[in-house]
Parts: sequence; structure tokens; C-alpha cells
Amino acid sequence: MKPTQTTLRHISVSLCLAVFLAMLFSGCAGVRTRTIETTAYCGCKKCCSWTRGSWKYLKLNIWNRYYSGGPDKGKPYHGKTANGKTPRQYYPGLFSLDSLKRPWVLPFRIVFFPWLLLPQPGTIAADTKHYPFGTVMEIPGYGKGIVEDRGSAIKGPARIDLFFDSHHKALQWGRQKKPVSIR
Repeated sequence: MKPTQTTLRHISVSLCLAVFLAMLFSGCAGVRTRTIETTAYCGCKKCCSWTRGSWKYLKLNIWNRYYSGGPDKGKPYHGKTANGKTPRQYYPGLFSLDSLKRPWVLPFRIVFFPWLLLPQPGTIAADTKHYPFGTVMEIPGYGKGIVEDRGSAIKGPARIDLFFDSHHKALQWGRQKKPVSIR
């Protein structure tokens, strides 16, 4: 008896589904965890090496920012990441442990900052040879972040840089080795 075209189609769909499920449950399509040295940075002069004003204008244009070192020295500083996005710190959203710890801020958040109801991933600088732009990472103590930047001192797969909103928070984080979940 010769198999019909419909039967062959059902067999091929079943095989594809079986391969997909095998990959999903074997860890090929899953999350891997690795111990990575994490450091912190913010958008300040010290962390991003920029300066106010330019010697071209005798430092009188203090409202403009320029790179103070590296290959872009003297060029205007734009404050964007390597892939052109504005860096941001991880925000857990309204339905989080932070909301349970500080319930008095809930009305303020709902009324004045409704766009912050959803969690927002932070910006991570990494070596894009090992972690391409868009790689999602979960860092204990920081939260979820997306690789959107690269740093001059961030080399290799065992080093990442986390963005914070203030220099004080970045200094508090310092340098830590963390088990990072990578997707």
C-alpha cells in the first residue's frame, strides 16, 4: 500500500515537532548560566570620558559635550550606546518586589509615571564578539538587561558592564562576580 501525500505531510510535521521539543528540553534552545565579572558605569564624565566645552571655542561653549579621550577625542558626545539607543537602568515595573517593599510609592507611580508599570530591561555593555547586540541576560541583584553597548575595557566572554542612572549607584555596585543567566 502506497502512503498518500497527506500521510507524508503528517509524518514530516510530527518529526519537526519532535526535533523542536527535543531541542527545547535538552537545553539547546534554553538558558545557560555562567559566572561573569560585572562592573558598573553611568553617563557621567568619569565613566564615559567626556568634557564640557571645546578648546576649539576656548571652552566657552560649556553647554556642549565632547569626547575627552580615545579615538573620538574632540568629537561631539551624543550619549547614545554603540547601537544608537539611549542607555537605561533596569526597572522592575509596578508588579515587583520593589512595590511590596515600598507600597507608598504605588499611587505616585500610577498617576505620574504610567509608562513605568511594565518592567524595562537595563543596558549592558559586553564584548559583541561573544554576546551580540540583543542578547538578554539576567543578573542577580541588578535584574534583566540587554546587550546594547560595548566598552573599550570589556573584552572576552567573562566580563560585562551594567548601566546605572547615577554615579553613586554605579560606585555602590562596584565590581562583582555573579552567576549570569544568558539567553
